[in-house]
Amino acid sequence: MKHVHAGKVRDLYEDGDTLVLVASDRVSVYDVALPTPIPDKGVLLTQLSNWWFDFFADIPNHLVSTTDVPAEFAGRGVRVARLEMIPVECIARGYLTGGGLKEYQATGAVSGVALPVGLRDGDKLPEPIFTPTTKAPQGHDEPITYADVVDRHGREVAELLRDTTLDLYRRGAEHAAGRGVLIADTKVEFGWHGEVFTLGDEVLTSDSSRFWPADRWEPGRAQPSFDKQFVRDWATSTGWDKEPPGPHIPDDVVAATRAKYIEAYQLITGLNWG
Repeated sequence: MKHVHAGKVRDLYEDGDTLVLVASDRVSVYDVALPTPIPDKGVLLTQLSNWWFDFFADIPNHLVSTTDVPAEFAGRGVRVARLEMIPVECIARGYLTGGGLKEYQATGAVSGVALPVGLRDGDKLPEPIFTPTTKAPQGHDEPITYADVVDRHGREVAELLRDTTLDLYRRGAEHAAGRGVLIADTKVEFGWHGEVFTLGDEVLTSDSSRFWPADRWEPGRAQPSFDKQFVRDWATSTGWDKEPPGPHIPDDVVAATRAKYIEAYQLITGLNWG
């Protein structure tokens, strides 16, 4: 195999007509990979994503095999089809928090979508909204509007991106809520496999989504989480300027983060870990 790309978390290898996508234990916050790994994180992400790909079996995805990978990548690697990726980070938000909250507080809207006045951190939105960003090869992704997506990729593709993202979010959020997890927001990516619009990368994982315990949801404050928001909050508390290099993560934060990823996996899938 030929190593062709190292992302913030995943590595990509060419292997004949297909690719092998491998999730590492690296953790990325604010688009910067931190120097300390989270043990088992790559396996947890891959297994949760694979579970969701099966859940959304009606949406074409890039998986070719979850087992036909080199032994050293077992559990954390998948064989996938080559896609012509659409350079848009497709974000669905059902709750207001994070960067969406900051934009709302400044403008009353998120990615051009006007929202009711008086919303607080953690409030549920009247309905899920599509808030895309650019997909930057390096550095920070930048918010764009749905109209920007139409201008760059045409109305037909923009509608596919928006409608599929929101459908996936609504269905995933409904399932997770029944398991005690609120999905505040999520990011997905799509591409073309020939002429087939196809879901790629990962889906509804603790890296690509904000997962909140439903029984502890309390709008008006930051929510406890089952995702890498825990690491984001720790990194912010250090005074780090969000530029490379990132800070080393202490052992207690590593252990707590791993436990949160495991808890999210078990709650959502109903499966035991380890």
